[in-house]
Amino acid sequence: MARKEEPKIQPNNDLEKRIIEAFEVFDHSGKQVVDVREIGTILRSLGCCPTEAEIQEVILATENKEATGNVPLVNFLPYMCKAIIEHQFYPASAEMLLAAFRYFDPEGRGFLTKERFFTLMMEEGEPFTQEEYDEMIQVALDPVTDTVMYEYYINQLMVAPKEVYDIADREEIERKKREAAAPRRRRPSSLLRATQG
Repeated sequence: MARKEEPKIQPNNDLEKRIIEAFEVFDHSGKQVVDVREIGTILRSLGCCPTEAEIQEVILATENKEATGNVPLVNFLPYMCKAIIEHQFYPASAEMLLAAFRYFDPEGRGFLTKERFFTLMMEEGEPFTQEEYDEMIQVALDPVTDTVMYEYYINQLMVAPKEVYDIADREEIERKKREAAAPRRRRPSSLLRATQG
């Protein structure tokens, strides 16, 4: 007997819509399920900046328990709505990035050599993949000096919109307004006291 197909999840707001759209890009079967290996890419496409450990946490929390290796949208959507509303995986600020670059530039030259940048990105801390590094260096490397002029690079990074977090903030404000505008229901015991007093 064929398994009954689940109804397609419909978004309730703009945040859910954005998450579903990002998820569906990697839902090659059209069954609202993605391979766990796509989760990091989906998070980054939403404007999130998770570490590899955080990606693993998302996978553990949302993976299909019966068919491991897959993450269904029904698990992913509520988890990511909550994570984005709470500003988890939020990108670092320009000030934080500048402080980090300056730490690795003790001479205060305003740049890092291509070799030093490679070492920092690929061998220290949580390393990037070769593919991620190749994408970064295309934007970061000054073709004239063959160095990473980090203030310019940070400005390039800050152009990328944090749109999904802005949407989440607007949704949360609207939710709080609706809650505040909703009439408060009084408990029967408080109504009884009000009539006796």
